[in-house]
Amino acid sequence: MLVSGAALLIACVAFVAYDLITFREAMVHNLSIQAQMAGSNSVSPLLFNDPQAAENTLSALKAAPNVVSAGIYTLDGRPFGTYWRDGNPQTVTLPQMPPNQTEAHWFKDGRLVLVRTIVFQGKPTGTVYIRSDLREMSARLKRYVGIAAMVLLASLVAALLGASIFQRVVAEPIVHLAEITRIVSRDKNYAIRATPTGKRDEPDILIGAFNEMLRQIQQREGALQQAHDELEQRVEERTAQLGAANKELEAFSYSVSHDLRAPLRGIDGFSLALLEDYAERLDDQGKEHLQRIRAATQRMGMLIDDLLNLSRMTRAEIRKERFNISTLAHSVVESLQEAHAKRPIEFRIEDGLEANADPRLLGVVLENLLGNACKFTSKRASARVEFGKMHRNGSTAYFVRDNGAGFDPAYADRLFGAFQRLHGATEFPGTGIGLATVQRIIHRHGGQIWAEGEVEKGAAFYFTL
Repeated sequence: MLVSGAALLIACVAFVAYDLITFREAMVHNLSIQAQMAGSNSVSPLLFNDPQAAENTLSALKAAPNVVSAGIYTLDGRPFGTYWRDGNPQTVTLPQMPPNQTEAHWFKDGRLVLVRTIVFQGKPTGTVYIRSDLREMSARLKRYVGIAAMVLLASLVAALLGASIFQRVVAEPIVHLAEITRIVSRDKNYAIRATPTGKRDEPDILIGAFNEMLRQIQQREGALQQAHDELEQRVEERTAQLGAANKELEAFSYSVSHDLRAPLRGIDGFSLALLEDYAERLDDQGKEHLQRIRAATQRMGMLIDDLLNLSRMTRAEIRKERFNISTLAHSVVESLQEAHAKRPIEFRIEDGLEANADPRLLGVVLENLLGNACKFTSKRASARVEFGKMHRNGSTAYFVRDNGAGFDPAYADRLFGAFQRLHGATEFPGTGIGLATVQRIIHRHGGQIWAEGEVEKGAAFYFTL
């Protein structure tokens, strides 16, 4: 009913507006013809200064009941002859004609005013003034409004009847279908079915398609639930297997730590005893051999420690929290300054940086990266190590940069592999496990790590979280 009423109302308004515009134009046209006729008949009176003849000419406007008043004016604007419908003359101010026009009209104060220049032999002789009321147009508008109201009333009654039929045929089945849909959505009960209308019309087809959809969803839900139960069972089995494997791995790590350390301690201890107790019996070459044995056992011990740390970092539970990573970097730097007290190292730590990560594991990352930066700048007279943040590809990346030995970019992909080293142990000590540990921690935080550098021009390590 609202749609029908709105459409009819717009149509009626458009029709009335168009007709009123057309009627206004017709009024202007008729008034223009009357002014033209009055002006033509007033040329002689103006030329021979005969006002009575001009008024006789204007009196012919009595045949036009809408004309309220009219007048003939001389070129200087003086009244020459007038006409008043009610016979009560009044003072009229002649509207000013727009330049370069011989005729103009205005709608104002419920009146139509038209002014036309009287031209004789190409020269202006005077002016015709005619004023008309708009009673006819008002009456026309009232008739149209009455007709439009009747049409709207009849149409809305018809729309109401149609709506009642539509409600029984279409709306009620649709409302029933909507209610079934709401119940299914709320209870997740796909066994419910909508009641068909039995009329084989469009709503009945829609209800049939909806019931078929529910049937298929019910079948798929059953299959999905079965698959879910089977998957849960397999997950439980795999979890149990994984737990057992982790326990075995922990036992193996403990065994490696205990069983390998004991022989290494023996080798290192007896080598030291030989150096101290039998130094007089050993020549220089023998002492050198023993020193190499001790260095190898100590390096083996470091490798065992690093491997255990790598395994521990891989299995450690991550507990993320929001913390100040700049403060963590400062604490790592303090430890490094104590360890390298004899070296002048310039540390530049950007303050106010925050991260959402595991502070303990991020501490291991910074210890490795900042420690490597200090180690690989050991041959620089003025070492510089930086820690900060930058934006790359729309994400935040933290970095550790130094001006140390650097590396060949062609071998950058080998940096994060276990036991992979780009410098010899005699140049810079280490086991090659630290960066592998760092990479696993970063990957467990869902981030990436990469490095950039050049030989003897320093290196930069970037990581995201």
